[in-house]
Amino acid sequence: MISKLPGPVNNSDSIRLAIATWPEVEKYLKLCKGIILPIGSTEQHGPTGAIGTDALTAEAVAIEIGRRTGVFVAPTLAYGMAEHHLGFPGTMSLQPQTLLKVIHDLVLSLARNGFERIYVLNGHGGNIATAKAAFAEVYGTAVNLGIPVASTLRCKLANWFMTPTVFTEARNLYGDREGQHATPSEISLTLHLEPSLIKKQHELPEPALVGPIHGFEDFKRRYPDGRMGSDPFLARAEHGALLLERAAKALSQDLETFLTKS
Repeated sequence: MISKLPGPVNNSDSIRLAIATWPEVEKYLKLCKGIILPIGSTEQHGPTGAIGTDALTAEAVAIEIGRRTGVFVAPTLAYGMAEHHLGFPGTMSLQPQTLLKVIHDLVLSLARNGFERIYVLNGHGGNIATAKAAFAEVYGTAVNLGIPVASTLRCKLANWFMTPTVFTEARNLYGDREGQHATPSEISLTLHLEPSLIKKQHELPEPALVGPIHGFEDFKRRYPDGRMGSDPFLARAEHGALLLERAAKALSQDLETFLTKS
């Protein structure tokens, strides 16, 4: 079935799977077979960034896409593959094989319900390889189990921070100071979402240069305060609002194509 977009909604509560009833989901599936699944991570984001940055940002972008399109948004998977950040207090990681199984099982559950298009909205670079591997595995599982939508099941990974318009805007705002972790762009979005974080921001010394990522001990040695070439002191809440708009606009169009094209 090629899905139809339900259309924009004024109240984001109407697209949150967590507060829908099963009859409401059943009714939704008669019109649309797509769903957005936000995934993030619970990990350090430098001395001034929130531990939940990747989950907070993924959820916010997903909800805004859902509001614009009417597509349901599943509860956020707030834990990801963050093994290399375990040298910093507060980080909680899933090993790659665990994350693979979690994504596999969540997608399979949705497929059993009749969802055919699973749009995984990701906020953490460390999840990318594992998520794609999970998609490859779930296709085979769905066929082997004889799930009715197996032949039409499709998954897509969308990394909001890699959206071209977001990437370009971040480079325009921060140049090389954007870095690769605890970036001012992602911190800006959290400041927009959680104003209480603004008071935690302060100027920082020069960050360690961007380099390789290995185990958590090596990561802590290379990047002592958790940053990779980034200057989060450049972050501003108004930048976050702009980046959210850029991401939601581009990814809403991407989602529409994913849902309505065979």
